[in-house]
This record gives sequence, structure tokens and C-alpha cells, in this order.
Amino acid sequence: MTNIEVKTRVKQYQIKIMIDSLHHLGTLVTKVWCARQVAVVTDTNVGPYYAKLVTDELTAAGFKVRVMTVPAGEASKSWSQVQSLIDQLSAAHFSRSDGVIALGGGVVGDLAGFVASIYMRGIALIQVPTSLLAQVDSSVGGKTAIDLPTGKNLVGSFYQPDLVVIDPAILVTLPPRMLAEGYGEIVKCAALVGGDFWQSLQQITSVAAILPAAPDLIAASVAFKARVVMADEHEQGQRQLLNFGHTIGHAVELLADGQLMHGEAVAIGLVQVCRLFAAHGLAPQAVAAVMQHDKKVHGTALTWVYLSAVGQPHLYPIAVTDLATWMGDLWSVS
Repeated sequence: MTNIEVKTRVKQYQIKIMIDSLHHLGTLVTKVWCARQVAVVTDTNVGPYYAKLVTDELTAAGFKVRVMTVPAGEASKSWSQVQSLIDQLSAAHFSRSDGVIALGGGVVGDLAGFVASIYMRGIALIQVPTSLLAQVDSSVGGKTAIDLPTGKNLVGSFYQPDLVVIDPAILVTLPPRMLAEGYGEIVKCAALVGGDFWQSLQQITSVAAILPAAPDLIAASVAFKARVVMADEHEQGQRQLLNFGHTIGHAVELLADGQLMHGEAVAIGLVQVCRLFAAHGLAPQAVAAVMQHDKKVHGTALTWVYLSAVGQPHLYPIAVTDLATWMGDLWSVS
């Protein structure tokens, strides 16, 4: 088992990375929670695989479990699903002494985390990410959110969990496309860190090679993100570096209208932002317009992340009014 400690201004908790940890979830949860009602929020993809196992584990440990299932997919990060989950919590008489466990990928983690942050002004939360992307990204750092028609993650909160449990063994159930999607986030972290982390990726020459390396890659990614979050919990400074590739990626994802996964869109963003800063160029008006709604806009500028070399990231603010000009040349050299 790898334990990574996270200490923020308001919360101290552990991220536990352990093979087959889902089979020991009851024991792990009892170390941070006393007996209580627990809402296990999952989706229609993950629930059939793991909801019974998790329920049995928690019940045996003395918890009263209710499984709440949402439709799989980004569309569930919506006000309607927030309302549905809150209605279910209220109907079951959940109090501030109870808790929510997010069992799923990034959508479930973001949605369940946001609901936990606002129900009764905040109830206890544990993240159990089941996709590679969620294990190395959304489950760590306390960001929760839902989407609006104008952009991703525009309504949300910073809400740290009491525990994060990461089980690399469950990645065997993921299709290759989802493994590759999550690997894109690992590449992002490695490019920001450089050194041995970046060099370790040179051994990954196929999607199949990701699985045996997953525990070490997850640990390296999570350790890096935890360090950044502890230094800048609310994204006022260096935490913005984690947005490398996301500025273009979020715009591409929105314009793809569900045809691209989040990690795929971010991977495109990583490549294109590197080309952008190499060429000092620009993009189609549609992408520039979408990026103006990105939550990383501060005042009249959008802060971009670029690399002068592997392991040497920088922040670079660009005026919103200059986005269309900046992006144009990028497509002219495609």
C-alpha cells in the first residue's frame, strides 16, 4: 500500500493506493468514520461491477448503506441530478452525521462531491475513483463541480474528502480507450514534473503496458498533485499549473458534443498548447469564443500553462480580447 498524506488549511486526510483495496473498504472506512448512514453514489456503468461488493463490505463494517445510481456520462453533472440526489438524501433522513461515498469515475466524483458539499451545508465525503483518469486527477484536490450549457465545471466548490481509496486492480475492467484517456493525464503530470517521472513513461509503448505500471504511475501522479494542492488549495497561484492542456481541452470537449472523453480532449489540448506557444499562433473563432467562458478567466485575462522544457512549466496570461488573434496561426500550421 502507498499512503499519501494531504494537509490543507481545513483538512488532513490520506490517499491510499492499494491493490484489491475495494475488498477491504469496510476496514479502511472504519478508520475515518464511525457507524452511520452512507450513500454510495455510483453510475450505470460502475454500479453493476462494484456496488454489491462495496455495499457488502460497508454493511459488514456496521454501516447502513443506500446505493444511489445516476446515468453514466458527462450529462449527469447537472442541476437535475444534484436535485435528485439531494431529494434521495432528504427522503432517507440523512443528517450531517452521515456520509457520501463517490464510487465511480470523474463524473460521479465531481457530482457526488458537490452534493456532499452543499447538503446540510456539508456532510462527510470519501472518494473511491474507479477510472484511471479519476484516480490520478479528479479524486485528488477537493474540486467538485457540475456543468452548465456554456462550459464545464462552472458551478462547484472546493471540498476535501475524509479519505481517497484507489484500487489499481479494478482498472482491468476498463476498455482500452478509457485507459488511454487516463494515461493522458499521467503524461501531463510527468511533463510538468520532468526527471525520473518523465523518463519512466518512455517504457510505456502501448495501452497494454499501462496496466502493470499503473500503481507506480498513479502514485507518482497523485504525489505530485497532492504537493501542488497543499501549497495552493484554492488555485490562486501554482495550482493553475495543473490546468496544462485544459484551456484548449475544455473548449474542444464542449464543441465535440460528447464525441470525445475528457482525457482525450485534454490530450489534444496538451499537444496544441505546445504547438501554440512554439508558433506564437492562434484558433478558429468558435474555440476562442468557448474559451472566453472558461472558469480560469481572471478579470480580462485567461491564464495559460506552457513548458519551456519538460519539467519547466510557466503561467502566461493572455487578454481575452486577444484570444482569437493568438489562436489563428495554430490552425494555419496544422
